[in-house]
Amino acid sequence: MSDFEHIKFEKKGAIAYIELNRPDAANGLDALMASELHQAARLCDGDAELKAVVLSAGGRFFCAGGDIKEMLSHGDAVGDAIKSLADDLHAAISLLARMQAALIVAVNGVAAGAGFSIALAGDIVLAAESASFTMAYTRAGLCPDGSSSYFLPRLVGLRRAQELMLTNRSLSAAEARELGLVTRVVSDDDLHAEAGQIAAELAASARLSTAYVKKLLLASSGNDLETQMELEGQLVSQCAASPDGREGIQAFVEKRKPDFQ
Repeated sequence: MSDFEHIKFEKKGAIAYIELNRPDAANGLDALMASELHQAARLCDGDAELKAVVLSAGGRFFCAGGDIKEMLSHGDAVGDAIKSLADDLHAAISLLARMQAALIVAVNGVAAGAGFSIALAGDIVLAAESASFTMAYTRAGLCPDGSSSYFLPRLVGLRRAQELMLTNRSLSAAEARELGLVTRVVSDDDLHAEAGQIAAELAASARLSTAYVKKLLLASSGNDLETQMELEGQLVSQCAASPDGREGIQAFVEKRKPDFQ
């Protein structure tokens, strides 16, 4: 257990757990939380043993967005303060999106603004039945950050992204699932158990396979067909030549469960 104030961080075997921990402030993202998320993401990215990271939140809200009261306290220096916070948040999301371990996001309650953006960055996103999603930025005279202008149009298309960002329409968990924003919807009581079960399944998988799935999907939108296929060829050959790849092939032939490292 690492010593943080506005998040909780714990590692158990091949799984790390990050929990947003400002329940009395709707888990609003302030400068300290953004900095601590960045630190936690660095710990995850630098850990060669990790295969899955579960990101969740304590209390009734997942994350109600940026801490507006903190923004107000900066007065005329608010622009510089927001840029510093965004830099930490963006560094955290970049590390979590590109790390070799899979990122599982478990959304309870409201995910608004930066909370919505953080959820979008997950490799697998679970939503409790009571969860809701809204961009909320323009309601406060702001514009999106936290990767949402990258991930949202790729997940739902440009036209729907425009609507969600400009109108701040609130989506239920079921609507978010229909739009492809979340992987599945589960009952509130089962949310954390379901996230833990998926993490356990990934912890038993081949780490390099997960890492290369993430790398291929992130690269796909910027590559032409031939460039993407060449990358596929390079990465699948590296997987096959790795100890886990050889074990996986051998186990498949022998019709047994593979024992990955």
